[in-house]
Amino acid sequence: MSTFLHRVAHWAFRRRRTVVLVWVAVLAAVFLGAVNSSEAPEDSASLPGIESQQAFDLLDERFPGTEADGAQARVVFVAADGQQVTSTANRSAVDTLVDEVADGPQVAGATSPFDAHAVSEDASTAYATITYRTTADDLTEASKEALTEAVEHARDAGLTVEVGGSALETEPAQGIGEVLGILVAAAVLLITFGSLAAAGLPLLTAVLGVGISLATITALGSALGFSSTVGELAMMLGLAVGIDYSLFVVSRYREERAKGHQAQEAAALAVGTAGSAVVFAGLTVVIALLGLSVVGVPTLTKMGIGSAGTVLVGVLIALTAVPALLGFWPDAVLPRRDREGPRRTRSRRLGRFGRNRNSTWNRNRNRTWTWTCNRTWNRQGTTPAGTARTPWGVRWARFVTRRPVAVLLLTVVGLGALAVPSLNLRMGMPGAESKPTTTTERRAYDALADGFGPGFNGPLTVVVDVKGADDPAAAVTGVSDRLADTEGIVSVSPPHFNEAKDTAVVSAVPSTGPASERTQDLVRTIRDERPAIESATGAEFQVTGTTALNIDVGRKMQDALVPYLAVVVGLAFLLLMVVFRSILVPVKAALGFLLSVGAALGAVVTVFQEGHGAGLFGVEETGPIMSTMPIFLVGIVFGLAMDYQVFLASRIREAHIHGEQPGQAVVTGFRHSAQVVGAAALIMMAVFGGFMTGGESMVKMVGFGLASAVFFDAFVVRMAFVPAVLALLGKRAWWLPGRLDRLLPRVDVEGEALTRRAPASDVASGDDDRRESVTV
Repeated sequence: MSTFLHRVAHWAFRRRRTVVLVWVAVLAAVFLGAVNSSEAPEDSASLPGIESQQAFDLLDERFPGTEADGAQARVVFVAADGQQVTSTANRSAVDTLVDEVADGPQVAGATSPFDAHAVSEDASTAYATITYRTTADDLTEASKEALTEAVEHARDAGLTVEVGGSALETEPAQGIGEVLGILVAAAVLLITFGSLAAAGLPLLTAVLGVGISLATITALGSALGFSSTVGELAMMLGLAVGIDYSLFVVSRYREERAKGHQAQEAAALAVGTAGSAVVFAGLTVVIALLGLSVVGVPTLTKMGIGSAGTVLVGVLIALTAVPALLGFWPDAVLPRRDREGPRRTRSRRLGRFGRNRNSTWNRNRNRTWTWTCNRTWNRQGTTPAGTARTPWGVRWARFVTRRPVAVLLLTVVGLGALAVPSLNLRMGMPGAESKPTTTTERRAYDALADGFGPGFNGPLTVVVDVKGADDPAAAVTGVSDRLADTEGIVSVSPPHFNEAKDTAVVSAVPSTGPASERTQDLVRTIRDERPAIESATGAEFQVTGTTALNIDVGRKMQDALVPYLAVVVGLAFLLLMVVFRSILVPVKAALGFLLSVGAALGAVVTVFQEGHGAGLFGVEETGPIMSTMPIFLVGIVFGLAMDYQVFLASRIREAHIHGEQPGQAVVTGFRHSAQVVGAAALIMMAVFGGFMTGGESMVKMVGFGLASAVFFDAFVVRMAFVPAVLALLGKRAWWLPGRLDRLLPRVDVEGEALTRRAPASDVASGDDDRRESVTV
């Protein structure tokens, strides 16, 4: 692997103009395809294998021609204190609104609350239902303006009027997620590298990769069913991995240049070593994303495919575009002290390593400059005593390797304690109750709950199939009566039959809200009692509606979590075993990942479900965790965590196979990779955390969960758990049975073959000092 990537980088460096032109041509081609493509489809709500979806399918079959997904507006009227909506003046204002809206464009019907018995018992609240002939996305501005004007007229009459439903659904406030992430990433890169060019190169390549990926997703949206949600996830991941992968390569390039290699060879060595880690890290991300197909939800499968393609583009750019761009500016990405022009003689202090350097530049006959450096080293290590501070990564690695048991216990106990709240995880799909109180949907939701009870916002739709019943009407009545007698049901609506009189729809209103755990228990009770009800009435029925659908989706996601974990972790275990030629290192990686994900889930439950510290993140309403959140958290974070695992562990193994003892190999690995891994983690946290600036509670939840998971994995698991385990295992960490060693292919991620082919500057060693001559 490393030898092949070494040749690829050599070619990309030499043919840099061709490589850059090819990538620009690809961007232009997919952009043209995106411009000329059809409009992206909406997110599909189809969820095969759950009862709610089966009931919806039955409704579509037995009630042909109905617009189940048509836009709807529920206009809620609240009278002033001490008044009633049934008073003459208020009633006139309500009827006027209904008449105005009924004549509007695209309106299928407008039902007055006084005709539909939609007035609360104390007559303080009422609601009118407006249905449209088209979906919410296809509503024209004229239709929306007509409804808005009618609402304003009713408000002028003295009524409090709010609008729920999908017709006037407000878009969540847009945060500065992407912009904030890029700005923080730029700052982190600038601090890490101390060079504008080195900081800008990863950003440039990441934006290039995201642009190509988003344009491709848009161009293929109509053919493959990629919705806008697929593009949003791809953009978030593309920025994160694109910056990280280029960061790894540029960091290794600077390291190879510091060893004295020419620019082209340094770029090739960087891609051959760090690029190999990028390839396998990218493969783990792809495995995690494609593994979303195990869940059995088409929308998640498409999101996984689109995001996996984005990651592959990021890998290819890191392997080709990065060395090509380095060819244009080979010295610009270096630290300022290494970019100074050649001088005849100079004597200065080497700040980073604290070595006193006397340097002389000599011009050879071939017009190259030879820089002869006399560097003084102490006997114990690479840094002379009293001349400079040891890098923080080295100091931390030494601390951990000296106290591995204490660090390991503290890490496991701490992350385990944070994960405890995840045992109380409740999954669902937050609705209007999770929106900010500044939105009219949330105010309409609260007004209906106050006037009609909390369960009114989440009625259960019961589809009764009486095709095989002797007396369909009596059978439906029997089902309705049994539902009305169920504890937790407040009211049951009269049945609505289809034209064939073989199917009826009944609406049952719970006494608790749609996000309540008692409502979930109620749905479970009704379904458990179904065999007895069907036996007594001769009719079959299914429970659906938004509330039941959310419950079914949550249960499906929860049931799929363990198989998904098994598939993803199992495939990644095999891949890591090939990469590191070890059994215990992949086991350690999987255990560390489970600790970080458990802690992140616990943090999400603590804030967004239990409400502790919710105000700090602008969360106004707590409730169940979004059903897809745990799956996303496991899939995305697993792939990203393996980035750090592969990059960090490969440097440790590289030092080990070059003859260092296990403890010293850990220190050496941290010397070369701790700063880069820390910078990469900060960048990912910035990208994910930026999404918390938006107004949508679900988006905040995703951003918080991913950012916290990256923090736990990078700064706790990889920086403490991993070195502690490796220090305790010693040489056993890299053990592999002989037969398995012969069967597994050798991929040489550490670049051992390259080290033999292209050694660094010759170093003559002595007892007390070392001298080296570096040609640049």
